[in-house]
Amino acid sequence: MFIEKSLKEYIANVASGDPTPGGGSVSALVGSLGAGLTSMVNNLTVGKKAYEELSNEIKEEITKNAKEVEGLIEELNKIVDEDTKAFDKVMEAFKLPKETEEEKAVRREAIQEGYKIALEVPLRCAEKCLRLLELQDVFAKHGNINAITDVGVGTLLAYAGLEGALFNVTINLGSIKDQAFKDEIGGKVDHILSEGKRLKEDLLKIVYDRLLA
Repeated sequence: MFIEKSLKEYIANVASGDPTPGGGSVSALVGSLGAGLTSMVNNLTVGKKAYEELSNEIKEEITKNAKEVEGLIEELNKIVDEDTKAFDKVMEAFKLPKETEEEKAVRREAIQEGYKIALEVPLRCAEKCLRLLELQDVFAKHGNINAITDVGVGTLLAYAGLEGALFNVTINLGSIKDQAFKDEIGGKVDHILSEGKRLKEDLLKIVYDRLLA
């Protein structure tokens, strides 16, 4: 499992000539790192003097969001390895026999289903990264001011994980012939990307406002 390797080993694996771990796995990793930084900001905030001056409502939001961020770390960590296997069904389908017309039809259908399966993992990664961006707002606004740059880096990483994962969704989508499926997933991609960009810009504005105040 790649997630169990040291950073040095993982980077060496990425840099090698092997196709895995590739951009999808790396996208999940950077998303997880963004969540990790967000969790760190929480730990550097709770219990401090400025935190005690916050309203109970904001404190509750911080607690709730921090717990969900911890869950996202675990989920994205799993995707680091899941993504390396996402394309397996496509590769298996390409190896199916194609001597007869019936075999060719079965093979074509298996390839199409393989591509649909292959995009499920990066799509889930993008959705998790989008959720992370949604959860970061309270930490950008009320997190420890001394960790505001960590909020910014966490935001950039979450967005990089989101758009990076969507690259893999889009490339697989291009090989699918089911137009209804393509329209459905394409709509999700457009929504996640536009929302992700909006949230990233909103968060970075808060970060710069607090950083330069």
